[in-house]
Amino acid sequence: MDSPPHVRIPASESLLERAFLEAVERADEVDAVRTRLLDAAYEQFCRSGIHRSSMEEVARRANLSRVTLYRRFESKDALVEQVLLREFRRYFDQFLIDIRTARTVADRIVLGFVSSLRAIRTNALIGGLLDAEPTLLAGSLVGDGRMLAIARQFVAAQLRRERRAGTIPHELNLELTAEMMVRIAASFLMVPTDIVDLDDEEQLAAIAREFIVPMIGQRG
Repeated sequence: MDSPPHVRIPASESLLERAFLEAVERADEVDAVRTRLLDAAYEQFCRSGIHRSSMEEVARRANLSRVTLYRRFESKDALVEQVLLREFRRYFDQFLIDIRTARTVADRIVLGFVSSLRAIRTNALIGGLLDAEPTLLAGSLVGDGRMLAIARQFVAAQLRRERRAGTIPHELNLELTAEMMVRIAASFLMVPTDIVDLDDEEQLAAIAREFIVPMIGQRG
């Protein structure tokens, strides 16, 4: 499933949503000040948590004025969202690297599931939020559904490539399948269980083969 690292969405999606995703993809590349502020916010949030961090502290860490910060991000919520979105973009990039070694579509599904849980749990910011501020992260992920939708669109794009390659059934509902995959992974992250050890990658791989791979009409 070699594909560009940036998220693409179907042409049928709204122009507003497409513009949002394009802005997320390109903003860091064209605005050095924005990147500096996001870097500072990431470091501040990792050190003190999101609830205990103020916009003033982020501006101070970036050695920029509060006015400059508010010109780029109109509120703390907007800043938090963009920091989290950037971390998920980094995960997407790593995901594409992780699955390159897989020889079959089933192996790519398994590797993708395991790597997604590992990458998010070990991320300094998101993993910390899962432990210290799970309600805040749940609001960011579930909230208006935007972040889950971006993850779904990314997974659906990978499934679309598999269908073009003839490795999954043509009649498979790609959007719904991607939605189910993303929600399963998100549920494990947001609501841990004593039945599944999320640090046991062999167990996670076995779960993926038994329950997720069959979603695409394959055997694990």
